[in-house]
Amino acid sequence: MNRIEILQGDALELFDDIATQSVDLIIADPPYNLGKDYGNNHDLKGFDEYLDFSRRWLSQAQRVLKPTGTLYVFMGVRFISYLYDILDRQLKMFFNSWICWHYTQGMGRTTGFSPRHDDILMFNKSAKYTFNLDAVRVPQKYYRTRNNMRGANPGDVWKFSHVHYCNANRQNHPTQKPEGLIERMVLASSDAGELVLDPFSGSGTTLRVCQQLNRACVGFELNPDFVQMTKDRLQQPFTGFDSIDERLERVPRDLRDTAIREEYLANHVRWFLQNRNGSVEKFLESVAKMYGDKPRFAHTKTVQPSLFSEE
Repeated sequence: MNRIEILQGDALELFDDIATQSVDLIIADPPYNLGKDYGNNHDLKGFDEYLDFSRRWLSQAQRVLKPTGTLYVFMGVRFISYLYDILDRQLKMFFNSWICWHYTQGMGRTTGFSPRHDDILMFNKSAKYTFNLDAVRVPQKYYRTRNNMRGANPGDVWKFSHVHYCNANRQNHPTQKPEGLIERMVLASSDAGELVLDPFSGSGTTLRVCQQLNRACVGFELNPDFVQMTKDRLQQPFTGFDSIDERLERVPRDLRDTAIREEYLANHVRWFLQNRNGSVEKFLESVAKMYGDKPRFAHTKTVQPSLFSEE
């Protein structure tokens, strides 16, 4: 069974216990230095102090990553350009993507435009790195013979709802991230059995996702209450991830040929809707609405692809 472990303490100290070049993927959601209350500490340092803190933990992250490893870093607008500079010019890591996480609800403002996104930097340790595109594709909007119906690249704008307070999986944490968001990073940038590190574990989302996706994972967390929260969360029964990219449920248009449609739709469930509680039924209802009836595969085993490219 893969190692799933949450360690209590300061990330800068706990990094010392991680061997050099031993980690395949790091997903980091550090404090944004905006003054949030995390129970036993406040996210508010002086400007230079925060940059020094960032430089120190990013240097450790670079050290522990394998040459094929990847780092994702969440960050607010005030400091993200400084983190980019540290990673690019100071640590000489390889820039990959600047991802925009677009969410539908956020802080309201009356004297400016309300924020509706967070930024995520994706850097690689070297020019050779893991990237599993097939694992994170999204359905094509239209069926065309020239399209790869295994799906399209999801792009660098990711739309996932916040984990709302009415969600059964909502934890008592101020910055909980959606599981679907973390799932995409884990699937894209690691393989089964590999080691993922989350140096600012918070509500434990990365550990919970890795637990379900057959990855090993180690999390660091300063607040002992959040450590216990994570341990309790990891013991809960799993019924499906708490969020989804809405494109995964969409039905491609123009699937007029019945045989092609039946085979594609069977594979759609296998390709895109695993670990999606309730999404398969919603998808089948959309199929019935668009094409007149639910596909015959609805209660049968999905088929292996033969009509569609796996490139």
